[in-house]
Amino acid sequence: MYARSSTMLARTSSLDRGIAFLGNEVMPQMLAIEGCVGISLLVDRQTGRCVATSSWQSEEAMRASESPASPIRKRLMSAFGATGVTNDEWEVVVMHREHRSADGAYARVTYLRADPARADQSIETFKSLLPAIESSPGFCSASLLLNRETGRAASNVVFDSMSALDQTGAQAEGPEIIEVADFELALAHLRVPELV
Repeated sequence: MYARSSTMLARTSSLDRGIAFLGNEVMPQMLAIEGCVGISLLVDRQTGRCVATSSWQSEEAMRASESPASPIRKRLMSAFGATGVTNDEWEVVVMHREHRSADGAYARVTYLRADPARADQSIETFKSLLPAIESSPGFCSASLLLNRETGRAASNVVFDSMSALDQTGAQAEGPEIIEVADFELALAHLRVPELV
């Protein structure tokens, strides 16, 4: 499984319009592209930072989607009032769900950098932490996205609510931590299978 994330800085006054546009317009168009298995959106309502992620059955499907997805992404940026976007491509190396998230869920994303030659060790380290993460009150799901070429990774842990997320503290561990960020899970339509 693979994923492409598009990180943008939206106008905070345009967030609800952008979220609606993603759910009503973008999601059906993306899911119609061969190999697309889901869409999610993380939103920081204070800063306007948004991370829209599409999931793909294979690396080939993800790469083939770039041409049809590019104009869709531009319309999404316009709906959010965003002026720039950063795109990242990942392999989904871990996906574990205790249960599906509901309205009001929040995510903690930890961006990491590790030695690409030690990618498999980083994956195993994350998997070994899953039981502790899973025991946190309000836990919904955890995933690890990895770019094997650069060594960049993003762990994403979703909780039922902001209060459940706040109780966990910044449990980030591992290689070089680039950033830890908390987001509202504004949309999650994912059919990515369990990968542990």
